[in-house]
Amino acid sequence: MFEVRIHGRGGQGVVTAAELLSVAAFIETRHAQAFPSFGSERTGAPVVSFCRIADHQIRTHEPIADPDALIIVDATLLHQVDVFAGLKADGYVLINTSKTFAELRIEELFERFDRQRFQTVAATEVARERLGRPLPNAALLGGFAALTRVVGLRSVTEAIAQRFPGPVGKANVAAAESAYGLVRSGLGQPTRQLVEATSA
Repeated sequence: MFEVRIHGRGGQGVVTAAELLSVAAFIETRHAQAFPSFGSERTGAPVVSFCRIADHQIRTHEPIADPDALIIVDATLLHQVDVFAGLKADGYVLINTSKTFAELRIEELFERFDRQRFQTVAATEVARERLGRPLPNAALLGGFAALTRVVGLRSVTEAIAQRFPGPVGKANVAAAESAYGLVRSGLGQPTRQLVEATSA
């Protein structure tokens, strides 16, 4: 079973991201579940959602304490909430930012985790370009597919198109595809190169 925890703020599509990820897994005929944490739902408040993906029936419904992957939708949470709590030593991390790890002040984490499994992508900027709105969740799912390969890009884009038919869906699909390409090109490369590619 592969467990994903998504951190962001209200209004950034954190809950929708988990739901879309679960649909992408269903499209691949796998088992999945998605659910949010309960708490304040006001815009700007920290929000957490969870997604489990497995090749067998999922019986647990507890919040994910030891994730295999983290998606950080809002990098301002990095030093406000313990977003890395429980992350497995070989876990993946995708952060929505155009900053380097040094600028984010998280380089000390690489004493405990595999740096090559940490990636950044400026998903909000990708969303602004493709959608005209700063909604990064679709782009981040494309980046997640590239980083982890737990689900395929085609499944992600199909899930997006099902949820958002018409021009909005097409724009979100384009955002996911763009972020997928950016993360794939950044794997195994210094973060600065990925940032420069994202900003180009």
